[in-house]
Amino acid sequence: MELLEKVRDILLQPRQAWPELKQEATTIKGIYVYYAAVLAAIPSVAYLLGMTLVGISFLGTRYRAPFLGTLGYTVTSYILNLAALYVFALITGRLAPRFNSDGNFLNAIKLTVYSSTPYWISGVLLIIPTLSLVTVILSLYGYYLLYAGLPVLLSTPREKRSLYFIVLVAVSVIISILISFIASILFPQGRMGVV
Repeated sequence: MELLEKVRDILLQPRQAWPELKQEATTIKGIYVYYAAVLAAIPSVAYLLGMTLVGISFLGTRYRAPFLGTLGYTVTSYILNLAALYVFALITGRLAPRFNSDGNFLNAIKLTVYSSTPYWISGVLLIIPTLSLVTVILSLYGYYLLYAGLPVLLSTPREKRSLYFIVLVAVSVIISILISFIASILFPQGRMGVV
């Protein structure tokens, strides 16, 4: 499947997309290079532009983040997010036997990466920083995709799917918090300047 077709199918027809993606002849490198790395750049670039060029208005005053600090933060977050996909897939695969599921690592990578699609696509809204909450809400659809993909990609039985899903959501939240924390420590944005 081409990139845009794949994105469309994952977002709009996940029940049909998951079986096709399971059968897809690909590699971890292929998924990263031709899908994850491309789409993960969308929220990163949008965030950088939004925070440094658009900024946030508060009580009639516009505030913008400093470019270099935000660039460092954005690049670090991008790299850490790509690494987090791998870690999350590794944990997903390792936990699979506890939930009577198949721990096939390639399928765990597919599940992890393709479930992230809503976040990456909705991340374009970060170009307008005041819409960041909308991005968060839209990206929650990724959790539905994760839930829907478990029985297909990892053969998770129905009676184990909900608990496995809850555990994976908790793991993803912890990983997200760690990424934000690490990126903030390495590249503190400092105060937003008044424009």
